[in-house]
Amino acid sequence: MRFFKETLFAGIAAVVVANPAYAQDASGSSDSRAVTVQPYIEVSQILSAELTPGDEVVTFTQIAAGVDLNARGRNSGASVSVRYERNIGYGDAVDTDTVSGIARGYLALVPQTLNLEAGALASRTRVDGGGAVSPNPLVSADATSQTYALYAGPTLTTRVGAVDLTANARVGYNRFEVDDAVLDTAGNPVDVFDDSVSYSGQVRAGTRPGEVLPVGLAVTAGGYQEDISNLDQRVRDVYVRGDIIIPVTPSLALTGGVGYEDVEVSSRDALRDAAGDPVVGNDGRLVTDSASPRLVAFDVDGLLWDVGVMWRPSSRTSLAASVGERYDSTTYYGTFTYVPSERSSLGISVYDNVSGFGGALNNSLASLSSDFTAARNPVTGDFGGLVSGSDGGGGLVGSLGSVRSAAFRGRGISANYQHQIGRLTAAFGAGYDRRTFIAAAGTALEAADGLTDESYYLTGALSREVGRSGSLQTNAYINWFQAGGADGDLTAFGASAAYNRSITTKLSARAALAVDYFDSDFSAEDFATATALLGLRYNF
Repeated sequence: MRFFKETLFAGIAAVVVANPAYAQDASGSSDSRAVTVQPYIEVSQILSAELTPGDEVVTFTQIAAGVDLNARGRNSGASVSVRYERNIGYGDAVDTDTVSGIARGYLALVPQTLNLEAGALASRTRVDGGGAVSPNPLVSADATSQTYALYAGPTLTTRVGAVDLTANARVGYNRFEVDDAVLDTAGNPVDVFDDSVSYSGQVRAGTRPGEVLPVGLAVTAGGYQEDISNLDQRVRDVYVRGDIIIPVTPSLALTGGVGYEDVEVSSRDALRDAAGDPVVGNDGRLVTDSASPRLVAFDVDGLLWDVGVMWRPSSRTSLAASVGERYDSTTYYGTFTYVPSERSSLGISVYDNVSGFGGALNNSLASLSSDFTAARNPVTGDFGGLVSGSDGGGGLVGSLGSVRSAAFRGRGISANYQHQIGRLTAAFGAGYDRRTFIAAAGTALEAADGLTDESYYLTGALSREVGRSGSLQTNAYINWFQAGGADGDLTAFGASAAYNRSITTKLSARAALAVDYFDSDFSAEDFATATALLGLRYNF
């Protein structure tokens, strides 16, 4: 039973992380000390040709600066990929400024005991009819949007006698910016998410199997709240639960838990005009009536439970899966990671939670590894959400999916895989996200109550060294979004390829080509565009 005792508590952490409502990040410290910092500047010329429905050709001069960082220390670790880009258009082309990037790291304030963790995200997408996908934004700059997210908080891991004690707290902020109102198929504005602040915390005490009792026992209490600016919505979830871990074999255990939860979603109504119609602002969002009473949209107060299995045959493979009841209905969640070597990793996550758009984004960001590689589009510079973690855990911030302002119950699955063979590196991500919206009767969001938006996404990147001074990179993506009700669908897919060749140790030249296609029920026409790039990059 020795191996089981040594690895069981790591498995318990996997069970907890599998459910975002109880999520905590357990970034450990590393004995290795390595820092890789690569700042750079780029100057490129871009030509973009519209293939359909028209034949317009536009050109840009692109000036960009960025930095890629990966640091692993004894008591800290971080990965950062951030880029500022200025596209200067000629003729009818529109000038744009964009910041894109992702960061995730931790700092041990007290080694092996108290960590401070943080993460940030800036991403550019296209949005139509309440759905966000990630095609080349140069296809139609007037439909692009910007998403920002960040979070920070401490995590405590210690031992008091035979009791393992963990605790964490997290505060996050999220914002979605779009220049013009988003319209549905009938031409009516969609109330898209604006911004939110989220708070979460958890305390857990547990004993390991075989130390105090033949089974492991744990008690967990925590809470989550998200305050959404649209109609002053509030999502609140507090819970307490007890868990038992029953060893079956040295690598297999059965799990069970039971507890109490109190979940409530509420909001205010929109400001009304003289005719009683909701007032819509210039950005297409509903204007909140701050004098309106708070109306409850969802209220669950009672028992929660789940049973599951935990399998950890080696330090390279871990599975945790559970089924039970939460939110007054059946729930499923779990994780699977497989890291056979430093060159290969696979991570799969099944989730189920109630939150707003911002809370879902924060959960995805917090689940990332602090040691990752972000694959960027060689033409636009966007990373498109493909982020591969070296430990197989939390490796993809994929399709943003629906950007409606209403709170929702989000269920889905995400997977990421990376592999390196000699000079070839491959990374793939895929996922499905289903959001069923929750809105109070009698409010301007009432029509969204019960609607379900679905998103599917698949993205991949391949890179290979060519000779001593060249490299080849290819990217591809497919996004499909289906809006609830009769609002319609949108599909985006594309591919790109780039060749880079070193001129000196710091200066390199690059050439890239991208093809993007966008088909939306929310637009009268489909769009297909081919984009070419020639440029220089200087690495400091």
